Amino acid sequence: MQRCLFSSFDVTRQVFIQSKLSFGVVNLKPIVPGHVLVVPNRVVPRLSDLTPEEIADVFSTVQRVGNVDGAAAGQTVPHVHVHILPRRFTDFNGNNDQVYPILESAEARLPSQLKAATGEARVPEPIKVDDEGRTPRTVEDMETEATRLRSLFSN
Repeated sequence: MQRCLFSSFDVTRQVFIQSKLSFGVVNLKPIVPGHVLVVPNRVVPRLSDLTPEEIADVFSTVQRVGNVDGAAAGQTVPHVHVHILPRRFTDFNGNNDQVYPILESAEARLPSQLKAATGEARVPEPIKVDDEGRTPRTVEDMETEATRLRSLFSN
């Protein structure tokens, strides 16, 4: 396995899947069991910095890893989508982390708004995240999870 960097961090031991231009790595502070990241091999700060081939590879890997989605995975709208939230240094008077409570509030209101707008009776409730309860895992714990997940993707 080639050495894998997530920014400047060597995460090779946490990798569970690798493709030509991307890899999957287990999360240091997962929100739910199985919370993983798919990362391009080349370290770039922005999505727009990736080549079309890299984008295709990353999202192909995402599709392969993300075989569990829909209502059981907390998907509140039954339609594949990608969230894009432009951010600027001047947002929230320079305190960009203020966006998170706003996002959580909007996410909490979404099911009732969808029910009202569509008349659908079954719109899943969003997952509630206790961020204070999320503690960093050890490299050994992440490596154990990566090894288990790797066995699911070996060809």
